[in-house]
Amino acid sequence: MLRDSPTINVMVNAARKASRGLLRDYGEISKLQVSIKGPADFVTNADIKAEEIIKEELQRARPGFGLILEESGKEVGRDKEDFWIVDPLDGTMNFLHGLPHFAISIAHESKGEILSGVIFDPLRNEIFYSAKGLGAYSNDGRIRVSNRKELNDSVFSTGIPCIGKDRHPAYLKILDDMMKRSAGIRRFGAASLDLAYVAAGRYEGFWETDLKYWDVAAGSLLVQEAGGYISGIDGKKDFLKSGNILATNSHLNIEIRKIFKQIVGEKG
Repeated sequence: MLRDSPTINVMVNAARKASRGLLRDYGEISKLQVSIKGPADFVTNADIKAEEIIKEELQRARPGFGLILEESGKEVGRDKEDFWIVDPLDGTMNFLHGLPHFAISIAHESKGEILSGVIFDPLRNEIFYSAKGLGAYSNDGRIRVSNRKELNDSVFSTGIPCIGKDRHPAYLKILDDMMKRSAGIRRFGAASLDLAYVAAGRYEGFWETDLKYWDVAAGSLLVQEAGGYISGIDGKKDFLKSGNILATNSHLNIEIRKIFKQIVGEKG
């Protein structure tokens, strides 16, 4: 099984170890030290502690790999083309407000390509993992994107642009259109889990703008390995760099992309 992969196991073990501190801190939210990185962009000492634990575990297992870390930035290792991509707490705002929806996301990148990834939801003890060409799994079972073919029977997830962003008019046009066409839109505030849920067939699709590399690295591979499609909102393939992402199941892919193209335009 894929779960026997040494690389997957390294990521799973690091995520589980870091999650113990997150769960302790989640029970004592009022005591957390919080600072602001930017508009509606918070970091807690829980983020920092979790990142330190993950970094230590990953470096112990693969000392030559570099790291791309949400809180600490990029560190190049001896193996200059291999990196761990780490979001120690995706859903910090949820965490701060006691909302039970957040995750740890870790991916392995080699030569600019995501080869494997893990997303761990510590509150539900649910782990999603995938490796390029080897499929996508949740806990011990294979997962696939949903089989729904009708847009009006489909549920989507999205992320709402925060304060300080200038994308609200374009976003609201897309939201208005999708609300009219679909069975429903959900917004839970953790992009890694949104992508995992598309991969597991719980949503038919997900879109969001202004995401970071560590938000989507593991989840994007998960969707693809589960049989889904993923690109930028504009249809381009540089979503890992642009941070503007659209993920769908295989049946709705063409229809959804046509809708988004009509609304936002497709450049190039």
